[in-house]
Amino acid sequence: MGMCLIPGRNCLHSVSRLFHQPGTLRNQVIFTNSICCRVFYAASTAFALDDYGFDSNPPAEDNLGNDITMPRKVFISKRRRKLCHKVATVFKSLNWEVARGVTSWSTIRKCGFPHSINAFRTIVHIYASVGMHSQVYALLRDMVCYYQEANFDLFFLFPNLLDSPNEAERSRVVFDALMKVYAANSLVEQAVDVYVQAMKIGLTLNIFSINFLLKCLAEANRGNYLLSLFEDLKNFGPRPNVYTYTIMMNFYCRGDYRQDEVVIEKVTEMLNEMEDSGEAPSVVTYSTFIRALCKVGYVEIAFDFICELRSKSEPLNSYCYNAVIEGYCQRGEPDKALGILEEMKTCGFTPDVYSYSILIDGFCESGDLEKGLSLLEEMESSDIKPSLVSYGSLLKGFCKNGMMDIALDIFHRIGTLGYEYDVHAYGFLINGYCVQGDMDSACKLLKEMMRNNLTPIASNYSNLIHGFCKIGCLHKALVFFSVMLKEGIFPLIRTCNTMVHEYCSKWQLEEALKLMDKMRDQGIMPNTFTYNAVINGLCKDRKSERALELIPVMLKSNIFPNVVNYSTLMDGCAKQLKTKKALMLYAMMLKVGVTPDAIAYTVLINIFSRGRRMSDACYFFKEMIGKDLLPDKVSYTSVIAGFCRTGKVKKALGVFKEMLQRDHLPSAVTYTCLIDGFCKVKRMDMAIMLVDEMTRKNIALDIVTYNVLIAGYKRLRCLDRAYDVFDEMRKEGITPDPITLKMLGLDGDVVKDC
Repeated sequence: MGMCLIPGRNCLHSVSRLFHQPGTLRNQVIFTNSICCRVFYAASTAFALDDYGFDSNPPAEDNLGNDITMPRKVFISKRRRKLCHKVATVFKSLNWEVARGVTSWSTIRKCGFPHSINAFRTIVHIYASVGMHSQVYALLRDMVCYYQEANFDLFFLFPNLLDSPNEAERSRVVFDALMKVYAANSLVEQAVDVYVQAMKIGLTLNIFSINFLLKCLAEANRGNYLLSLFEDLKNFGPRPNVYTYTIMMNFYCRGDYRQDEVVIEKVTEMLNEMEDSGEAPSVVTYSTFIRALCKVGYVEIAFDFICELRSKSEPLNSYCYNAVIEGYCQRGEPDKALGILEEMKTCGFTPDVYSYSILIDGFCESGDLEKGLSLLEEMESSDIKPSLVSYGSLLKGFCKNGMMDIALDIFHRIGTLGYEYDVHAYGFLINGYCVQGDMDSACKLLKEMMRNNLTPIASNYSNLIHGFCKIGCLHKALVFFSVMLKEGIFPLIRTCNTMVHEYCSKWQLEEALKLMDKMRDQGIMPNTFTYNAVINGLCKDRKSERALELIPVMLKSNIFPNVVNYSTLMDGCAKQLKTKKALMLYAMMLKVGVTPDAIAYTVLINIFSRGRRMSDACYFFKEMIGKDLLPDKVSYTSVIAGFCRTGKVKKALGVFKEMLQRDHLPSAVTYTCLIDGFCKVKRMDMAIMLVDEMTRKNIALDIVTYNVLIAGYKRLRCLDRAYDVFDEMRKEGITPDPITLKMLGLDGDVVKDC
């Protein structure tokens, strides 16, 4: 005789959570603390079958057991008599409408939850006993919904449905269904609890129902429950079947296992376990294993496995081959994928629409659009109707390569074949025109799309905004940005960053800051790229103090400045000769654990080179190389300029030669720094040699280079040579600046007369 616990309407129940480890589910204990409950017995269901409810003196029934003493009088309320009548009706007629009425809110309110759940339990078991499993499932689903709406603890539904351990088969059907209801509604903890409680009272649930639970656990990524349940099945039953193992293989393929070797190890383990247990792998199992191999890049091994299966006459299908075709295409090897398609045909497997669609997409991604078109024609000649995905790959490919005329022809062809255009097809074309800067055509397509009752999505507007920003039409980009917000479409952060960057490039920095505020109001939080665009703009506008104020704002928003943010600020401060603040930023960067990049080191080298602190400059230069951050020509030029400032031209020349050995092409600035160094130590021969080298390498001398030479000759009192340089400068079409005129004692009028 079963005893069931009915939760009181005003009672709260606490149930311990399951902490599962593999193979321990059977040993878990579900307990309650301070439970307020009413007790009902399964024997009452026998009396519910009388149309008139309970008699005041019911006859004794031997099958109720000698240990039960029935009361001499039972007083039946009207509402309970009504429920008894419904139970009797269901028993005699299996009337579905009457059964559903027991789970309605109105019935439960009128009759009270304890009586209703008692009647519900009886009805559910009636349907289970006659094999009406879909009705059992539907009734349990209704009761689960009631429990949720009434805020009852779902862990108590299992004991409320326990009728009698003596009727194990009938209870098994009910709890199979309850477990599936929970699993289907993402109540996986409650579903696992049903399995545990059923096993504790000796019920072995159906492996197919358990497989459904395993599948739901895998989809919910609840690996702890999944692995524990699987181990329990192997240890205590029911024995896993081929579907169980296939579900586990699928889980390992798409789970959180980041290492490829772990994925292969797990799926191979499942395949071996399945074969050892006597379960014959199905074609789905094999295709799952093959897809796992391809997913982690073992495409050749996957194809060898297919060949082995074929030699053993094991089951294969097109999905197995499609996995290999997709694997090669994802690796950027569509030609090898095409070879698999031909092999597939040779072995008697007919390629399907997916086989061709994968290949078409692979060739289009690799830029071989002609091959993609030929495969489309091959599909049609083989009476395989191309899907919208097949055409979409071609459409995307031609748009990506700027071949908009052909893309437009394919677009029109899609319409003539009876396919309905979707937002993605329009999106490919709109993006294609935006990339080419043909914004008129892009806007016309957007209007056509809306006339066809297709609502633009965020990417459509984003492409238009990016396109207008690219051609410098910020005001039109703003129009579409406003339309997005008005339509309730949230812009992508990338779109907002593009507009912020465009504002900064046009020196409209305050507008950029206002847009960031607007982003926050719309729930779009600026990221490091947003802040870096504004910080960079402010630093270029020589407003490094204003840029520094953004660091606390970032930190308040839980956005931690990265190396680009710090490097940009350091560079901005250094260019404004705020050396102390630049060094402070460097110290702050190290303190918060941000590793300096090449730009940060270059800024530091430049700061110390300007300050003639060459020991410090060389220290950071060597540290930069030691961290595998190769100096560029800016770094080398800074060191060369520093040594030249301190008169150490030999060291500067040594750094210059190292720069050439590392294949860095010196700029005019690099040569000018070195020429200036030699001029200052009165080595005009070396200076002229460097000028000749510049000429041989087609590096044009600028006004600064000529001024350095003139100053060098003037320092040696060789005024004739200084004027020769002046004349050569004018022949090259370079207009003298005030520094040139001052050094030669000339004025602007004299130059004009010449």
